Amino acid sequence: MSADPASNLASQPSRGLRTSAAGAVEVRRSARRRRTVSAYRDGDRTVVLIPARMSAAEEQRWVAVMLEKLAAQESRRMPGDDELAARAERLSEQYLHGHAVPDTVRWVTNQNSRWGSCTPAEGSIRLSHRLRGMPEYVIDYVLLHELAHLLVPGHGPRFWKLLESYPRTERARGYLEGVDAVDRLPDPQRDLDTARE
Repeated sequence: MSADPASNLASQPSRGLRTSAAGAVEVRRSARRRRTVSAYRDGDRTVVLIPARMSAAEEQRWVAVMLEKLAAQESRRMPGDDELAARAERLSEQYLHGHAVPDTVRWVTNQNSRWGSCTPAEGSIRLSHRLRGMPEYVIDYVLLHELAHLLVPGHGPRFWKLLESYPRTERARGYLEGVDAVDRLPDPQRDLDTARE
């Protein structure tokens, strides 16, 4: 994966968005690329950068290879449900005096408009898969936020008082607000692809 996704991108027009089992995939061909192929996640889609001269069969093979590599990288970075539950227990002890004790803590793939959710009556906490790859302090903040909901259901002063002890609350909130803002920005390429359909 390229360190700088935008490097060497004197692109020819994109071949458009397509979907795979891993979600939307956008292939961008570049006349400046000679041999290298790179890929990165851009929100819920994957962008694969390939040389312009590559055949359709080579493109298809490389897209599959790059999706597999990205998935492997992400699975190494994203803790599993058991590790997430242990993390929740540690955060509850450290910041909530151990008062928030969830019955279940798990990752889910069906939350695209929120980062996490909590059902106090069931003691369940769910974190969105969209958090994967984000800094640990951001994941910890979302987890702590949901743990606090086990104690205080709403977002009133009592709720925010519980989060005051976490030193990176404001930084994590700013990070997540930034991600949300970028997701709402117009995407000229996506708009162009939609207009062509």
